[in-house]
Amino acid sequence: MARELRTDDGGSDRRSLLRGAAVVAGAAVAAPLLGEAATAQAGGGGRLGHADTAPGQIPPDTRPGGAYDRYIAKLAAEDKFSGVVLLSHRGRTVLSRSYGMADKEKGIRNHEGAAFNLYGGPFVSLSIVQLAQRGKVKLWDTVGTYLTGFAKEIAEQVRVHHLLMGTSGLSFPEHDHQRIFHSEQEQHEYYRQYTRQAKLVASPGAGSDKPGWGADITVQIVEAVTGMTFWDYVHEHIFERCGMTGSAYYTRPQWLADEHIAHSYMKQADGSRVDAVRNLDKDTSSPGIAGQNNARNFVPDGGFVTAPDMVRFAEALYDGTVLARVWADVFTSVKAPNFRGSPGFSTYGSTAHIVEGQWELARSGTYPGSSTHWSIYPDTGWVGVVLSNYDGVPMQEIIGQQRQAITGASPGDGDGGG
Repeated sequence: MARELRTDDGGSDRRSLLRGAAVVAGAAVAAPLLGEAATAQAGGGGRLGHADTAPGQIPPDTRPGGAYDRYIAKLAAEDKFSGVVLLSHRGRTVLSRSYGMADKEKGIRNHEGAAFNLYGGPFVSLSIVQLAQRGKVKLWDTVGTYLTGFAKEIAEQVRVHHLLMGTSGLSFPEHDHQRIFHSEQEQHEYYRQYTRQAKLVASPGAGSDKPGWGADITVQIVEAVTGMTFWDYVHEHIFERCGMTGSAYYTRPQWLADEHIAHSYMKQADGSRVDAVRNLDKDTSSPGIAGQNNARNFVPDGGFVTAPDMVRFAEALYDGTVLARVWADVFTSVKAPNFRGSPGFSTYGSTAHIVEGQWELARSGTYPGSSTHWSIYPDTGWVGVVLSNYDGVPMQEIIGQQRQAITGASPGDGDGGG
């Protein structure tokens, strides 16, 4: 049953239960997703697993004191990085480092269990693929199959697949980035009305530079089919099942009150940084997101995750916890070359790259005061996570150094013709 929407700025809600011992115990014995048979097996066939790791399989540059570790330490010493980096091989931590402050005002340092505002989470598209596995959603159905209030051409031509691929051909108006939301209900209604202002400006399915990311509409399809808020659906069917007890779509009041949630520090024009959640009147000056502050949302976009939880998610994606094997393949398989300017290939969940003869599934990006990246190497069992509560960090360089440490590829190599 869906939790009632919050209507004020006070107190905490049942999201805090995700971090309780009951969830940890439940996740350890969780049945396959929604009663379906779990067909994916850990380890074999190039999938992530928990097999013992021989010392020779761990590249020296991934270890403590290795090249990647030294590189991140140097960035942190220069105040160019604040946050957590983690490298895991077949479920075992190889490197975990934390730098900087989670809350400068309270003197709380970043640590491995700190939750950071995540950009590019896979949870929207994964929710739809879960529902497709259950037969509740068909990926070729049109928007009008599930939602009302859209223009006729959108309702009849734009398909769920187009929304997941970013090829819907839709154009949306600019968000009101200065608006401060004071309840889940207010934010929810805003996005419902906002999506109905979409216009079809290109043929659905067209690639290249055509517009059409449809995450806000996809979220509403999840809600229409399940009768739950998207936030509650992800908690129950992804976070809880994966044992992601430190991750949630926390509200702004929880962000202020919960000391395990790292505050986002936005870069200002003069080079200083301000706490986003304590300064709703302030914006970031970082290119591409200037004038924005994600803390103005009552439930900040992207949610919050910890680095160990993202490793748990990667493992769960391949062991049948969140999807049966065949549906995990649907989620992660290459659909087309990436049309968005960056090299690689498009999937429903991430961008896929070919690096030194193996697949890398990855997503990275920036919100005001946060920069995040996660990557999965399903062929060799590596997972890399970078979570920072700074914007403006040299993320492409960090990714290149991480990739080189894991695969030996020179920074900038890979992508295999995407």
